[in-house]
Amino acid sequence: MARTEHTARIARRLLVAALAVAMTLITALSSAAAEPSAWQHVPVPAQVRPQAGLNEAVAFGPDRAWAVGADAVGREAPGFPLALRWNGTAWQRQNLPGIRWQGELLSIAASGPKAGWAVGRDAAGGSRLLRFHGTAWRESSPPSGVALTKVVTGGGETWLIGSRGGATALLRRDGRGWQDVPVPPGFVYGLHVKAADDVWAAGASDSGATVSHWNGQEWQQTIVEGFPRAAVGSVLAVSPTEVWAGGTGGFIGGPAGKPIPPLLVRFDGQAWHRVAMPTNFGSVTSLTPTTSGSLGWVAVTRSQKFVPGGVPPIVPGPDFLAWNGQSFTAYDEPAVAGESDSSLLRLAPVPGTEQVWSVGRAGGPEGTFAPRVLRFG
Repeated sequence: MARTEHTARIARRLLVAALAVAMTLITALSSAAAEPSAWQHVPVPAQVRPQAGLNEAVAFGPDRAWAVGADAVGREAPGFPLALRWNGTAWQRQNLPGIRWQGELLSIAASGPKAGWAVGRDAAGGSRLLRFHGTAWRESSPPSGVALTKVVTGGGETWLIGSRGGATALLRRDGRGWQDVPVPPGFVYGLHVKAADDVWAAGASDSGATVSHWNGQEWQQTIVEGFPRAAVGSVLAVSPTEVWAGGTGGFIGGPAGKPIPPLLVRFDGQAWHRVAMPTNFGSVTSLTPTTSGSLGWVAVTRSQKFVPGGVPPIVPGPDFLAWNGQSFTAYDEPAVAGESDSSLLRLAPVPGTEQVWSVGRAGGPEGTFAPRVLRFG
């Protein structure tokens, strides 16, 4: 009888202990789940000098991504092309064999891990075009007479944005080379290529910010914001009845350095509408989709908010806005020791995941600048 009671007491104690452990685990997991995700700073390789910056990135999965920019940029020196590669654990600097010119890489795009393009500009202002075949980046002949600024891929297509004689130039890769494509009125700063006959262009004209659609034969252009000097540089086409574009709202006069409002507009299949954001000043510099192709994130460079009656009346605003289909959730970029906020934010989604990269440059000590890499998820 005594042995039975002793065994029962031991069983009760074990049960109580097990319940206590379970409750502790549940509390810990609940707390972790309740904590919102945040953007995290990811360091660049130590051999990348502080006076460097990144302009754009592209990702293929959790362990594969590229970022490009310039390194060793001095107050008078143009610097050197910079390419970084993410291996799933850290960013590594990549050699660029045969590339001896000074300058920077402005843009990167790829249709797969072994099919990439990068656009650059050398110290003399000449255009440079690099191609990746799976092992190394090699020089490729750029289109003659075009000052290239951006490369875009999508829908099995590769397009270039540049200028020729002060006017916008668009070129499409057709398997044999680069062929000129008609250009919508004004300037083009960004593209979303869904197919050869389904291309959206973000830009500006004398009448304001413009979004144009290419159907394979002609452009149909719409003024999405008629305020003077308004422009959009990013466009994301979710469907024929949902297209987003972002940039700046423009301004008239005012003192030098006057804050400019950001601009985010949405097409619903019938008309374009301005979308309210939880920030008053800054520039929408990047839009990126979710895994389903809908809008996921909006990056706002130099974001500021107006606080009525506040001292000071203008304070830093959110740098990243996550869209859930109905509203935005605001996020700030993390503080980095010895550096100020980013002066450029360019997003790159990681396919098949909820992760997103942001690359750019931030202010450094004594008027210098530094490369900035952030990751969410």
